[in-house]
Amino acid sequence: MAAYKCFKCGKKIVSSTLEKRFVCPSCGSKIFYKPRNKTRKVKSD
Repeated sequence: MAAYKCFKCGKKIVSSTLEKRFVCPSCGSKIFYKPRNKTRKVKSD
């Protein structure tokens, strides 16, 4: 299951919530983004 964040209010939205309509249930915005995980750079020896 993918998790999105609303661009306007910043609340997390699960993809199962967006099956019927692609609208934020909290504020009604239609702009979302998928937050990325922080990556760590590792140096080799």
